[in-house]
Amino acid sequence: MRYYNSHEYIVNKIKNQKPLMAFDENADYQEWKVQAKQRLEELLGLPFEKCNDDFQILCESDKEGYCRIDFEFQSEKGYYIPCNLLFPSGTSNPLPTVICLQGHSSGKHVSLGEAEFEDDESTILHSDFALQAVKEGYCAVTMDQRYMGQTGRASDGTPSCFAENRSMPSLLLGRTAIGERVWDVQRLIDVMEVYLQKYIDMERIICLGNSGGGTATFYAACMDERIYMAIPSCAVCTFEESVLPVYHCACNYIPGIRKYFNMGDIGCLIAPRKLIQVNGVEDHLFWIEGARECHRVIQQAYRKLGSENHYHMVEGDGAHQFFPADVWPLVAKEL
Repeated sequence: MRYYNSHEYIVNKIKNQKPLMAFDENADYQEWKVQAKQRLEELLGLPFEKCNDDFQILCESDKEGYCRIDFEFQSEKGYYIPCNLLFPSGTSNPLPTVICLQGHSSGKHVSLGEAEFEDDESTILHSDFALQAVKEGYCAVTMDQRYMGQTGRASDGTPSCFAENRSMPSLLLGRTAIGERVWDVQRLIDVMEVYLQKYIDMERIICLGNSGGGTATFYAACMDERIYMAIPSCAVCTFEESVLPVYHCACNYIPGIRKYFNMGDIGCLIAPRKLIQVNGVEDHLFWIEGARECHRVIQQAYRKLGSENHYHMVEGDGAHQFFPADVWPLVAKEL
């Protein structure tokens, strides 16, 4: 076929090119995992240089049914991240803890159920993850992902990575926005291990997020085995049924990723740890057909490792949103 449209040409090329490091259920899993994880780390632009935590508690307060600690830490030298820890009132023992990652929104306050901007109320409806987790009896930790919330937003609350493509300069240093967000999650877990063990069961770290938060959850779980359970919502989907046909924020793109993997292949790195893949059957950004294809591939890895019961796919009756009524009972069962 002859092409004059360069976009159509490259899309067709991608669709007809098998990833070089696609998961093969007949190959040695551990050997593939070592090589695949190393390649993914390189594509994400990781690792960065470790630095002093400079952990500081900013405020402690009692809320209705839970307590809250506001804190911050240094993720990279000179770069700080604001966070919150929520735990049920009367807690005496360390609890399973949910790291809550907001998607493209005005900030982590959405996870706390607090509206600061005009559109926050509608977002909170399904995305007050921290409050949901505490109501379920867990601890919750929120953080502002890079280019969102206090780490970067326009005057109306719109994430700068979406409104102004402010995440693009990181590419000039061989970094990626997703890699930066994964690094921050890993540094957060470092900090939790050192300063927050009184509240947190480090053997039961759960990472959860929707949309851009689901994407960060997915890649963080691939890279960090301290994450006991990953719950990426409206994020896991083949590239052909997500970032190729639909306009997405630039931070969804990792240079060279499709040369080596499709998203299902990457998800095989999470096995045999617990994974709850959440998708909306009417999601217009991450199409359900591509999500089901990822599920098929990831399932092969869990089956190969004899851990099929550690992996679930939730198909929510709705669009691009989290489905708490479907997910939280499954989390309780897995814990």
